[in-house]
Amino acid sequence: MMRAVLLALGVLMLAGCVETRFESPPGERIQRCDEAWKGVWLDRSEDSQVAGLLVDEQCRSFLLSQLEDGGPLRQAPVPLNYVEHRGQRYVVVADAALEDLVSLPPVHGVTPVPTRNFFIARYRLRGSKLEIHKVDDRAAARMIIDGVLEGTVSSTLNELHVYVRGTREDMLRIVETPGLFERKASIVLERSRRTLTEIEAELMRARR
Repeated sequence: MMRAVLLALGVLMLAGCVETRFESPPGERIQRCDEAWKGVWLDRSEDSQVAGLLVDEQCRSFLLSQLEDGGPLRQAPVPLNYVEHRGQRYVVVADAALEDLVSLPPVHGVTPVPTRNFFIARYRLRGSKLEIHKVDDRAAARMIIDGVLEGTVSSTLNELHVYVRGTREDMLRIVETPGLFERKASIVLERSRRTLTEIEAELMRARR
């Protein structure tokens, strides 16, 4: 299930104890849909379970996962938003939209505690593959400590919580910061040639 949650975020690769959140989304031109995302995307690194993302014709996005081998396919709504800025594309998720999927602690070191923050990842489409680059959390923490970015860092032996402060306009500059996103894709999804109905029918046959 955790792999599926990672897909939902960037996706954002929220590993429970290591995460970076942003005070604002990047810019004012937030799009609810990227037509190129429509379809069924599968995580091919999952050998025994189906995991991926469905974006339907209305551009609603759903996390696809199996709780157990051979089990039914679960669909969980995950509201995604999209930003294009200077030739780069970003997917944005409000942390409040993930409450039903994962338990998120309050932002560390900020008073009063913000009611809503954002996860941001960079993405690239290459043919039938969707490559998602999450924030390099440790690099973001170093940038805050060194004064390159404004925010807070809370770090213990097993946890790292990073909060990047700034307005929507600031975020357009911040997402261009060299080294902020991981160079290697954190998640690679492949567009499925099968429909969701066909995938579910195959799972049903396998359970018989």
